[in-house]
Amino acid sequence: MHKHPPCVMLVAGEASGDRHAADLFNNLRQLIPGIRGIGMGGGQMRASGIDIRVDSSGLGVIGLAEVIRHYPEISRALGTLRRLLRQERPDLLICVDYKEFNFRLARTARSLGIKVLFYVSPQVWAWRPGRVRSYGRIIDHMAVIFPFEVPFYQKHHIPVTFVGHPLVGKVKANLPRNDAFNQFGLSRLLPVVGLLPGSRTQEVRQLLPVMLESAVRLARAHDGLQFVLFRAPTIADSLLREELARHPVRVKVIEGQNYDALNCCDAVISTSGTATLEVALMGVPLCIIYRLSGLSYWLGRLLVRIDWIGLPNILAGRSIVREFIQHEANPDNIAGEIGRILRDHRYADNMREELRRVRELLGPPEAAVKLAALARDLLGEKVSP
Repeated sequence: MHKHPPCVMLVAGEASGDRHAADLFNNLRQLIPGIRGIGMGGGQMRASGIDIRVDSSGLGVIGLAEVIRHYPEISRALGTLRRLLRQERPDLLICVDYKEFNFRLARTARSLGIKVLFYVSPQVWAWRPGRVRSYGRIIDHMAVIFPFEVPFYQKHHIPVTFVGHPLVGKVKANLPRNDAFNQFGLSRLLPVVGLLPGSRTQEVRQLLPVMLESAVRLARAHDGLQFVLFRAPTIADSLLREELARHPVRVKVIEGQNYDALNCCDAVISTSGTATLEVALMGVPLCIIYRLSGLSYWLGRLLVRIDWIGLPNILAGRSIVREFIQHEANPDNIAGEIGRILRDHRYADNMREELRRVRELLGPPEAAVKLAALARDLLGEKVSP
């Protein structure tokens, strides 16, 4: 006798995964009325109707040293979810990004005979490509967000579907550009540079000081330059205030309405990560910066098998946006590149055209709809006729 309605466990460890899982579940509820969702995530998953058994706040850490420091709470969360799999036996486990954690959880699910859908491919094509076979043994289907990932999984005989990127169709300004300038108190007559220091506290501690020092140099070289800093909700006000107080440059802090504010920008300094794709989708010229702890960077150099870390460059298959990593992420390099974008209109226009091509590679704006249909198919006979 089948369970009615079916139950899915959704597991996300970071803010972006929380958003993607919530969108997926909202679409899944339309396809399967009465479906239950349990799992790990944050506020957006909870608002979508998922019964959050483990709160993911504070679990979104990067780099080996940082993971070691947070290991006890990560380990506790994994133990709780493994017990849930055994006790509640959901019909499907949907792993949203958060690779290493979800790999271990998927292995437990497979041992219990629970189907596994993995969404947002672990970047095994970038590092440890041999690991792909391990994923093939523990998942039933891989849903990928980049088109170049499909042949990689097909080559290893792993069921795979390109669903499109979840940000396509969502990254857009709501206000007319002139209204946005008024809303944020910005002048339309002077250039605007955006600062995107990331959504993790450790990233902001590492990268905001160098961004602000770059802004100081740019302000000296360009009269009337305006700066906006995009504050992620996960970053404490006190951390931003401390850093802003140390740097003699006027910066307007923006919360929410990021795409309207991004639409006002002539150039952006962005931390590597999903934010670079959001900037690319808005068509704003940018440079990408990143720093890790010494140990994490050294290990990364040994393991990474790709030439770029920025998603716009990875998607384009060549360098269309300058990347400054580790010691190269310094104020001279960053201010020099942003200065060139502001001065050299042909250079900036060429970058905008390259970013437009990247946008076209990411598919139509229906990732969550396709993903929900994929989850329904995996549930199969567990769904009430």
